[in-house]
Amino acid sequence: MTATTRTDTPVAMEGDGLELRMRDVGGDMSVAFVRFPKGTDMGPALKGQPDDLCQCPHWGYLLKGRLKMRTKAGDEVYEAGQAFYWPPGHAPEALEDCEYVDFSPTKEFNEVIDHVKAQSA
Repeated sequence: MTATTRTDTPVAMEGDGLELRMRDVGGDMSVAFVRFPKGTDMGPALKGQPDDLCQCPHWGYLLKGRLKMRTKAGDEVYEAGQAFYWPPGHAPEALEDCEYVDFSPTKEFNEVIDHVKAQSA
């Protein structure tokens, strides 16, 4: 069995107040601790993905803030205290400072992170 804390989890991406820490927890799944400051819009960084949206599914819990998730079917807003499932095909935008814990397939999540890093390089 594997366990980790936010401070023990390596930083996968950071900048402009955004912080994404990620660790493979086995079973081809990773846990991520994510902080998005208000106004963070991941849409531009996802350009070039199919439909310009994240193609990785995520399961998690929003600890703090409000987050708008743009999808082809329309926008949905998530608030602190909610557990979530985000299927492939979404782009987050922080309506407030946000923090959440996320569980995702490692391979797919790494592909999205690599794409986002390449877009910001």
